[in-house]
Amino acid sequence: MIQERPEAHVVPEVEPGRHCVGVGVGALVFDGDGRVFMARRGAEARNEPGTWEFPGGGVDFGERLEDAIRREYREEYGIGIAVTGFLGVFDHILPAERQHWVSVTYLARHTEGVPEIHEPRKCTAIGWFDPGALPEPLSQISRENAARFRAADFRGAHGR
Repeated sequence: MIQERPEAHVVPEVEPGRHCVGVGVGALVFDGDGRVFMARRGAEARNEPGTWEFPGGGVDFGERLEDAIRREYREEYGIGIAVTGFLGVFDHILPAERQHWVSVTYLARHTEGVPEIHEPRKCTAIGWFDPGALPEPLSQISRENAARFRAADFRGAHGR
């Protein structure tokens, strides 16, 4: 009698934000003049290409949230940041893109380095902006972050 070996069960790759709720971090990073750092999302960004954002990214398994945001700024822009406060936790649900994230957003200050774009397919422009005159269009999560920042009294929390 011939016994056939059952085929191994292949587990498809699970992509956070699409196949399960993803965890992300972001930060409003301020310079010594009180300007906030922003980036315009490129064609290969995970979502919302062409919009401006307060940068951030996904949290790796086993990574602490504050370590993740410091890593993201170092990897993507070559700058060091220091977390100075907590803005909030936000639902980042993008039905048209079939994505769902929970995003933890911090306040931080720029501590070292000159920002430069390290991933040009994911980011097409960067700059420092007055918090009252942000570039448009903003990503969904950045609109929510900006509204929370304006609604709360964070004066001085970012080094001004």
